[in-house]
Amino acid sequence: MSQGNDDKMKRIVEARMRLRARFKKQIEESPSVSDEAPLGTGQKNRHQMPKLPVGQHETKNWPVLDLGLHPTVTREQWSLRIDGAVQNPQVLNWQDFMALDQAEDVSDFHCVTTWSRMDLSWRGVLVSTILALADPLEEAQHLMCYGYDGYTTNVSMPEALKKDVLLVYEVDGKPLTREHGGPVRMITPQLYAWKGAKWINRIELMTTERKGFWEERGYSSTAYPWKNDRYS
Repeated sequence: MSQGNDDKMKRIVEARMRLRARFKKQIEESPSVSDEAPLGTGQKNRHQMPKLPVGQHETKNWPVLDLGLHPTVTREQWSLRIDGAVQNPQVLNWQDFMALDQAEDVSDFHCVTTWSRMDLSWRGVLVSTILALADPLEEAQHLMCYGYDGYTTNVSMPEALKKDVLLVYEVDGKPLTREHGGPVRMITPQLYAWKGAKWINRIELMTTERKGFWEERGYSSTAYPWKNDRYS
């Protein structure tokens, strides 16, 4: 990596740290982090009983749930726009995305339709890195995430900035398949999985909350699995 790229990555990391610091208290007080039993986050969760949030059952397969559309988007065609309440709107192509800090994480996947998959290995880019690039305004409090299929979902800034929230392109060592949101989808391990948009192509920063597709249809805006927080 060149000195110029090193300097750029350093600036992004510093911006990411500043952004997280701004929401540090809210992140620490969120249910997935603050609950002692169960914690519902990271490895600690797997050493507690119950292993699963209330109402969930473990599955080894990976059901496909979406709006009925599976857009065909190649890596060469894919792009991501970050705009709204930001200082520096961005449009990233695949090369831009892959030039960012890459992250690997193991986390669980809880679908509101009552199934969970455990210990999925992901590779991608932290959403906090993506947001740091665009430099959100002080007033920015929420994200609206958009998919190529027209799907939308809202996520609060404290949740989006958590260290296990990624834009992923690989799962268990293989490219993310089209039916599961490839080439890139968002994952939100500490929230129900509908908060992670498949085929993601835009992140809009918002100063006030708006509802996405399922939130408009009565689903919870907060969506904490360990609180059985399915509906508003």
